[in-house]
Amino acid sequence: MSQTLTKKLVLFFPRYDCEQPIIYRLVKDHNLIVNVYRAKVTPEEEGYLVLDVTGDGQDIDNAMEFIKSCNVVVNHSGKGVSWDEHRCAHCGQCVTHCPTDALHVADPATRRIAFDEDECIECLACIKVCPFGACASAF
Repeated sequence: MSQTLTKKLVLFFPRYDCEQPIIYRLVKDHNLIVNVYRAKVTPEEEGYLVLDVTGDGQDIDNAMEFIKSCNVVVNHSGKGVSWDEHRCAHCGQCVTHCPTDALHVADPATRRIAFDEDECIECLACIKVCPFGACASAF
């Protein structure tokens, strides 16, 4: 008996001439529980879908193969927010706006900022306040 797992994924959809019922197939054919966080999937346009899938490890693996067969790119890190340390001026503007401390002062002596991807909830507050564009979204 396999352990139940939850994986956060970001799916990137190419332009489609036809629509695929991907979420339906994940639930019905692959026995997964799906929780959609954010989506933009429009016919004739590129799109994305941020979701959690929960289920048996083998079911998740089979579902990933199905998704890839639909010409969908899967980002397994599951994060749509990124932080570029080289663009960051370590001004701390983002730190006060980050509700989970994903962006935080790692070294008080140097005031160096660090990003903990696992703590990020993708609220996008950092993107709005960063004057240097160090925080970015795939969306």
